[in-house]
Amino acid sequence: MTTEAPPVVAVDKPQDSAPSTGVRARLSRHPLAAYAIRRFGLYLVELWGALTIAFFFFRLMPGDPIQTLIQTLQQNYIYNQQASAEIIARYQHEFGLDGNIFSQYLRYMEKLVLHGDLGPSLINYPTPAQDVILRALPWTIGLLGISAVLAWVFGIIIGAIAGWRRGRLGSSIATNLSIALSHVPYFFVALILVYIFAYSLGMLPARSAYDSRIEPGISLDFIGSVLKYGLLPGLSIVVIGTFSWILSTRMLMVPVLGEDYLVYAEAKGLKGWRILTRYALRNCYLPQITAFGISLGFIFNGNVLVEQLFNYPGLGTTLVTAIQQLDFNTILGVTNIAIFSVLTAVLILDLLLPLLDPRVKYWN
Repeated sequence: MTTEAPPVVAVDKPQDSAPSTGVRARLSRHPLAAYAIRRFGLYLVELWGALTIAFFFFRLMPGDPIQTLIQTLQQNYIYNQQASAEIIARYQHEFGLDGNIFSQYLRYMEKLVLHGDLGPSLINYPTPAQDVILRALPWTIGLLGISAVLAWVFGIIIGAIAGWRRGRLGSSIATNLSIALSHVPYFFVALILVYIFAYSLGMLPARSAYDSRIEPGISLDFIGSVLKYGLLPGLSIVVIGTFSWILSTRMLMVPVLGEDYLVYAEAKGLKGWRILTRYALRNCYLPQITAFGISLGFIFNGNVLVEQLFNYPGLGTTLVTAIQQLDFNTILGVTNIAIFSVLTAVLILDLLLPLLDPRVKYWN
């Protein structure tokens, strides 16, 4: 019994489609540009979401900032009569507190995005909140920025050496100190430094940002005074930050030491210091770059208390004063700067990582 073969069905071969000329096709030919555009779009969404959450969080705080302002004016004999409904309504409109919370949010975002306007500051009325923040911002950048970078550099160097020379006395001391002190609060170290160098030895000032007898300006006397007064608060951040980076860098360094490429480099006769800096350390500092951007927000949290302790005129002191007076505009301004700084730092690092490390692939 024979079986018939199944009929052959002719299928037309699809013609090669013309090369796509759309945006998606052009981006596929430029993976770096596509990655940067996608990452920037995600950055904008994250920034909008964080600013929105901050707005509703602080707006829902209990208390009436208008009554706080009126009481302040009454205490200063600037306003010594009972506020009428019209005056309260004018203040509410000026501070963006009239209407429901959603209309307040829309007006706030419109002014912030289109004009960069945060509204007047309650703690320095009628000065705009952005002016109050801009006066304090350079002090925080100088203190926080320089201290954070120094802590990162010292931590990477010492942590790499501690991991490279593991088992030796110096490595053990650095590791144990890092384990013990990496989670100590910044302000606790600041208190110890103040007691030792300010009160016991009398070597450094304990409060303020510069000598009040010196006129602020571009002069050697003023710059020297700023450096002297900023040494203790900066040192409190550098000490704890350095120990944290030492511990994390050593943890990244130790698993790398047994890799084949390090054995091969040693077999080639390369010196130990060259192997450490050119091969081993290169695989450790790349993750630390991303961690540095993420850690800025946590450093800012500790910096608030440090500035309060030293009466330093930065964003931390401004934020605490604004919270005490329910100055929503200034509170949101300082919070927005912290959000923008952290997200922007992470964005820049994400864009640089594919250029620094070929192993990092672009998004598909």
